[in-house]
Amino acid sequence: MKLMILNGPNLNLLGIREPDHYGNETYADLINKIKNYCNEKQIETDFYQSNHEGDLVDAIHRAYFEKFDGIIINPGAYTHTSIALLDAVKSTSLPTVEVHISKVEEREDFRQVSYIRAACIKTITGLGTDGYLRAVDVLMTNGKEAN
Repeated sequence: MKLMILNGPNLNLLGIREPDHYGNETYADLINKIKNYCNEKQIETDFYQSNHEGDLVDAIHRAYFEKFDGIIINPGAYTHTSIALLDAVKSTSLPTVEVHISKVEEREDFRQVSYIRAACIKTITGLGTDGYLRAVDVLMTNGKEAN
């Protein structure tokens, strides 16, 4: 199995940005956590973070053309604004899990809107960086696990 893990704007500032919402783990800590978890399960991973919407769209396209089995995406603020990311995921038909470190449903009103969710097999929120590990498990079962 081969998974692409995509992170949107400001995720590179984990550990610095609003630790009360996002915790103290750094982006490097996050990558290492996911790598270790996936290595145990013999899952190949590719990580990409960008603060630019088009770069994330290109990465989704690359996941399709390079025959990835699924995508884990934390679109950051693009969750609430990007029809381009929605269209990219829909176009590839790759199983995709949306992840948010914080519990977005308990935050500001504008964070209640997720465009990309319509193309995802599951959304995981509020589990901190462990949400990414849960997303791996979901993709291993292609979304057929219990909620």
